[in-house]
Amino acid sequence: LLNIIPEKEKKIAVLDRCKEPGADGEPLYKDVVTAISEAFSGGTSRFTTFPRVVGGRYGLSSKEFTPGMIKSVFDELKKAQPKNHFTIGITDDLTNTSLEWDENFRTDAGEGVTRCMFFGLGADGTVGANKNTIKILGEETELYGQGYFVYDSKKAGAATISHLRFSPEPIHSPYLIGSNEAHFIGCHQPVFLDRYDMLDYAEDGAVFLLNTPAAPDKVWDLLTKKLQQQIIQKKIEFYVIDAYAIARQTGMGNRINTIMQTCFFAISGVLPRDVAIAKIKHAAEKSYSKKGSAVVEANWQAIDETIANMHKVEVPARVTSTLEMPQQVPASAPEFVRKVIAEIMSGRGDKLPVSALPNDGTWPSGTAMWDKRNLAQEIPVWDEELCIHCGKCPFVCPHSAIRSKLFAEGLTKNAPPTFKHVQVKGKDYEQGLHISYQVAPEDCTGCKLCVEICPAVSKVDGHRALEMVPIAPLRDQERLNFEFFLSLPEYDRHLLKTNIMKSAMMLQPLFEFPTACIGCGETSYIRLASQLFGDRMLVANATGCSSIYGGNLPTTPYCKNLDGRGPACSDSLFEDNAEFGLGYRVSIDKHAEHATELLELMKDKVGAELADAIISTHQTTEADIFAQRDRIEKLKQKLKRIDTAEARQLTSLAEYLVKKSVWIIGGDGWAYDIGFGGLDHVISTGRNVNILVLDTEVYSNTGGQMSKATPRGAIAKFAAGGKHTGKKDLAQIAISYGHVYVAQVAYGAKDVHTLRTFIEAESYDGPSIIIAYGPCGEHGYDLSQQHQQQELAVKSGHWLLFRYDPRRAQEGKNPMSLDSPKPSVPYREFIKNEPRFRGLLQEMDEDGGALQTYYDNLLRQHYAVYERMAECGNMEIKSEINKSAES
Repeated sequence: LLNIIPEKEKKIAVLDRCKEPGADGEPLYKDVVTAISEAFSGGTSRFTTFPRVVGGRYGLSSKEFTPGMIKSVFDELKKAQPKNHFTIGITDDLTNTSLEWDENFRTDAGEGVTRCMFFGLGADGTVGANKNTIKILGEETELYGQGYFVYDSKKAGAATISHLRFSPEPIHSPYLIGSNEAHFIGCHQPVFLDRYDMLDYAEDGAVFLLNTPAAPDKVWDLLTKKLQQQIIQKKIEFYVIDAYAIARQTGMGNRINTIMQTCFFAISGVLPRDVAIAKIKHAAEKSYSKKGSAVVEANWQAIDETIANMHKVEVPARVTSTLEMPQQVPASAPEFVRKVIAEIMSGRGDKLPVSALPNDGTWPSGTAMWDKRNLAQEIPVWDEELCIHCGKCPFVCPHSAIRSKLFAEGLTKNAPPTFKHVQVKGKDYEQGLHISYQVAPEDCTGCKLCVEICPAVSKVDGHRALEMVPIAPLRDQERLNFEFFLSLPEYDRHLLKTNIMKSAMMLQPLFEFPTACIGCGETSYIRLASQLFGDRMLVANATGCSSIYGGNLPTTPYCKNLDGRGPACSDSLFEDNAEFGLGYRVSIDKHAEHATELLELMKDKVGAELADAIISTHQTTEADIFAQRDRIEKLKQKLKRIDTAEARQLTSLAEYLVKKSVWIIGGDGWAYDIGFGGLDHVISTGRNVNILVLDTEVYSNTGGQMSKATPRGAIAKFAAGGKHTGKKDLAQIAISYGHVYVAQVAYGAKDVHTLRTFIEAESYDGPSIIIAYGPCGEHGYDLSQQHQQQELAVKSGHWLLFRYDPRRAQEGKNPMSLDSPKPSVPYREFIKNEPRFRGLLQEMDEDGGALQTYYDNLLRQHYAVYERMAECGNMEIKSEINKSAES
């Protein structure tokens, strides 16, 4: 090091890409200072004077490191007293360590480079298509390629921004494309026009490609004033295509990546059109061959249809629009939402100063309501005359985007004219009450699950009480309807029979608008728990899908009711979530124990009758819990008049005297694999925790890797030829303890069973574990059909429904209740719909039926084990096994 640094150097800046809290400098900085100091003290230094060494931090949390920042460091060194321990890339307005930099400064490294940006949506295929573009140009031309892809942890539904560079010379720009630099900008989602200032990135003469359903001669009038100004001033070439229409026509659903990629090659001219199309088709075949020939052919057809449906827009000479970009959130939103969350949602989070962020890391709940993603092309419309008020549609909705509510008809006097409501059906409700099923148009993702589950079908024309219709003419109308729906008071939950589906779904969900994949099979379970227990719920969440859609900033779906009560959620590491949740329970119980001790000491001061009532209540029902809250409120009022240390301490602990519902939530990768040891320990303790395992039979969040929950024969990453061993029976392991409530559910196969299992499990005073079947995009089929698949999973014996309740054993009854029938459908009927089983299906087709018989027998044997437990109890089975072993 000392031999390389020029001997006349007077100032040195050392940059570390890390932070050492509590240290007097970062590692590399201290290494340099130490080396120079030791050289001087040892008399071996080449320097004539001791150089001034300053240290700085850069690039933390994926912050950019641009030429402008490097220049800023050198400018700082030129000062007589350069700042030490500085930061670059952030605005530190608290400790003032940051350096200012010029965002637009660039070196000549960008000369001769073609720069392209693509604004896409997670799971629409944009990122994958751009990676293929780099491969095609890298292989078919002499160009060098570079790609940076900006997206968050969500698997689907979030913005993705691709930054591509191409050059005949090696590219030396390890940073994102900046303002006024892009030669090509593709907007693959029209809703992004209202969210991102994407043409700020366009250089003069750039090309702008927009995916929009608007006709070429109508689209100009839909642009904001600023967009029109930029297109005219920068002389931007403007092209449009209705990619979603082509995707629907060719059977590609919402995948528009191949269509937009074809547009790019057609416009850019980087390859001859015929060559480009041939290469795109080859790339599509390579990417999707594993999903079957039909998918490949759909992509080919979409490519052929694209060129004829792409149009150049004639740009007028002057601006005609008066439209302004809408505010990301309304003015009525809380200050933190307006100044912090909205900035992050708009892609400007990197510009927030340090002072804007919470110093303790806590984040307000209920912020997902402000993130109106507008993903749906179609939304469900309710036929109130046909509806039977079964409650199935809000039960299956993955995003809490369709709601039901009960209210007095008189409350609708000021309702919008299109707000639908009708007198509720059923003997469990007072006469004259009305009900409404209302969709949140900007939060609906168009997954169609509510329509597919709807049992109310017209005998005249076959339409259902819910039907999907295009959103464009309905968005504004239904937005007002949903706002009015939310303004209606929540119906008194004490008057609802929450073990009945239609009534349970009238409860307010305290988990709303999660950013999960369209049609996610996990979120409905969490929403259900939040409706039933959310006002007293604490969630320990394992890293995975549930931590991404459940709390990946900037928004959080867990929310509060009007009383300010709602789930409190914190994410743990992957491997220790069960222990993390157990810590919740232990600390809550300890606080409650301490509060009880204090209350016993203060009986005379607060009143023996009130104190005894608080201490002796069992809180076994929701009515008991609400009564306890009333008593605690009375206690707090009395404590206000007592000026002692004990009274103040009891005031701070009083809420712990109300029952808390602790939930430990995670996926099968956590429960079956990495966190299994902790889970096993937690259920062994006998503590009152509720464990919800969202079993998708694969590591969903990380891209579909095999877990111990993956069934035999299923294809997954690390099991490309199909898994050779069977699925771990987590339920049997838990049942073997004897004191654990254990259940398996599948909400699409038996919804009332799922509802009542959740109620039963939570009421058990001990460990409970619910293993919930979760259809997932990694299974490879259209998730709008997941209810049918769940039914097949149960009918084939792939997934059993049962409840093991230790309380029944204490009553002299069999604790096991097997709630699914014997396998009645061949396993082949289940697996043929899921591409993850295509290898197994092919083997079944080739061996004359022997393999199918083998699998059917395996499932029947598995069912027989549980059937035997349900007939005679697991203790008798163990006894028989022991007798057999002894003989």
